[in-house]
Amino acid sequence: MAKLEIKNLNKTYTPKVIPVKNVNLTVEDGEFLTLLGPSGCGKSTILRLIAGLEEPTRGQVLIGEKDVTGVRPGDRNIAMVFQSYALYPHLTVYDNIASGLKLKKTPSQEIKQRVAEAASVLGLEDLMNRKPGQMSGGQRQRVALARALVRRPDVFLLDEPLSNLDALLREKVRAEIKQLFAEQKVPVVYVTHDQTEAMTLSSKVAVLNKGDVQQLDAPERIYNNPANVFVAGFVGSPQMNLLTLLCQGRYAMLGDFRIPIPDMQTPPNSIVLGIRPENVTLAESEDRNTIKGRIFLVENLGMHYLISVRVAGSEKEEIIVRALVPIHQKWSGEEITLALPNESIHWFDVQTGDAIVKSSIASQLV
Repeated sequence: MAKLEIKNLNKTYTPKVIPVKNVNLTVEDGEFLTLLGPSGCGKSTILRLIAGLEEPTRGQVLIGEKDVTGVRPGDRNIAMVFQSYALYPHLTVYDNIASGLKLKKTPSQEIKQRVAEAASVLGLEDLMNRKPGQMSGGQRQRVALARALVRRPDVFLLDEPLSNLDALLREKVRAEIKQLFAEQKVPVVYVTHDQTEAMTLSSKVAVLNKGDVQQLDAPERIYNNPANVFVAGFVGSPQMNLLTLLCQGRYAMLGDFRIPIPDMQTPPNSIVLGIRPENVTLAESEDRNTIKGRIFLVENLGMHYLISVRVAGSEKEEIIVRALVPIHQKWSGEEITLALPNESIHWFDVQTGDAIVKSSIASQLV
């Protein structure tokens, strides 16, 4: 059993290119941490620093409380699964899975046993004599996972392992990965830009942007309590409505409508209102946080309609609110009234982007 710790990790290429900025993370035995963020946010660089494929400018990597910052990759007892599978095309499935063990001069009988166990777990028993070119993408990805499993490492590192698969296969392999690593009881660090993978696989998610950790939390807290505007806008599909609004006293002006803001010592001149499209509903009455507008786009997503509404009174600076409406709900005409429940509204500081407080106001509009 081993705990992974990253302390003040920094990677600087030039004064203007700093992909990793003083990152601190801890992954306990059995935890599944996903590094989530857009391209260029530093997530793959962090993984390479953990693996020893790159040297940090500053900071430490500890595995099982042992400082491995200066230890060669092959001596860190980590297993890495790459986006490209990285299989040897001239070797059979068996030999690909066993390759790392052979390099470590593991006894042949033990190699057979470990390979058989991994093949059984991943359903590869009938493919052992095939070569990578004779298999599908999903099968090749399972071979790459099996090669990592037989190592019995202290830490698993996975770098966007599903990005080369089609949507249906990605969903299937994702479920397999979740079950597989739930049984391993070692730290797992998984890199992706796909928020669905992050939300479904992880026990913890670190959202990164420009080398900084924006929020480290459980997936449900990342989704329900975003720490700032970046996290709120990056996590969630369809994307959260994020509206920069002028304030009048204790109210934010959303077109012709006033939305009560949280109690603050000094009311701001402007504020960012965030609300997810699935929390915007067709209004049944007009007594609380309702807005009116004109529909200009309807997108059929199967189980829902995603409707885009131009808010009344926002003609000078057009404000668009999107709502995710169940397919069975109907409306008439282009004019529509929407409700914005107070408990679903998030508020953010315009200057810093940080969350102010999640609104729990239940007062009526005046």
